[in-house]
Amino acid sequence: MAASGASGPNVSIFSDVEDVQPPKWKSYLYQLQEEAPQPKRITCPQELESRPKYYGREFHGKISRERADELTHTFRGSHWCEFCANFLWGLMSQGLRCSDCGLSVHRPCSSLVPCDCEPDLQRVKRVFGRDLTALVKAHNTQRPLVVDMCIREIERRGVQSEGLHRVPGLREHVEEVKLQFDRDGERAVLNEDLYPDIHIITGALRLYLRELPIPLLTYHLYHTFMQAARMASPEARLEAMHEALLLLPPAHYETLRHLMAHLKRVASCEEQNLMSAENLGVVLGPTLMRSPDQNRPTPPDHLHYQRLTVQLLIHNEDILF
Repeated sequence: MAASGASGPNVSIFSDVEDVQPPKWKSYLYQLQEEAPQPKRITCPQELESRPKYYGREFHGKISRERADELTHTFRGSHWCEFCANFLWGLMSQGLRCSDCGLSVHRPCSSLVPCDCEPDLQRVKRVFGRDLTALVKAHNTQRPLVVDMCIREIERRGVQSEGLHRVPGLREHVEEVKLQFDRDGERAVLNEDLYPDIHIITGALRLYLRELPIPLLTYHLYHTFMQAARMASPEARLEAMHEALLLLPPAHYETLRHLMAHLKRVASCEEQNLMSAENLGVVLGPTLMRSPDQNRPTPPDHLHYQRLTVQLLIHNEDILF
């Protein structure tokens, strides 16, 4: 390189040529970069009021620092952010990892990643106690296999058994059914040879619904359903209930629809099984519809409207769904 103001055309701008060292080739850094994932452009599916006008659909808003700290993950070995493709530096708490799909990102990048991931079936180890939406996405089904298989077995044997969905099965056997689903999935065996007591199967179904981290009638819509149940006019009550149902996540809606159709068939045999829609509401109301405030006992009037909500869903299953 020549200096423009020099006296001769061949005068270097550097006083000492030996001071200029060529860059050292570090092959391992090149290899690391080659192995890193390519950055992805992930668009936000929602309309956000907070999106700046100069941003495109890459803007997803932000999560709180407290929430980010909760999700911080310590990786073993070398990892890259799957959003920006840069290295995750540090020995501990380098970034975040989704427990459902395994996506690994920096904490700042996590605010740019949409929440509707596609869970990896290899990471969804259990069936009981898993998020309903994550489970059906991982298995690529409309409803959880526990709900489908238990209802199918109950109806195959008949819904005339007295106290169906109310009488508890032997706890040890119910836990066996749970273990089967968690270990074997769709290969779980529920036949009469193994479990002659139908209440074991109904008990396993109730246990699954009770252990959902987000209840079937979600925490977010709890007060919406409560307000609908409190309405004096039957027509307005059903209309409000229908509108609330449409706000449920698709997996919750489809599972609830299938369950209510089953419970309506159970209630139609009330003379044999003594389980009316009202009785089913008493048994299943607190399971399907849990208060968001888990630190305080449920008020008695809430228990009444939980029962009434499930009772209305059963009675009007053909209208509401």
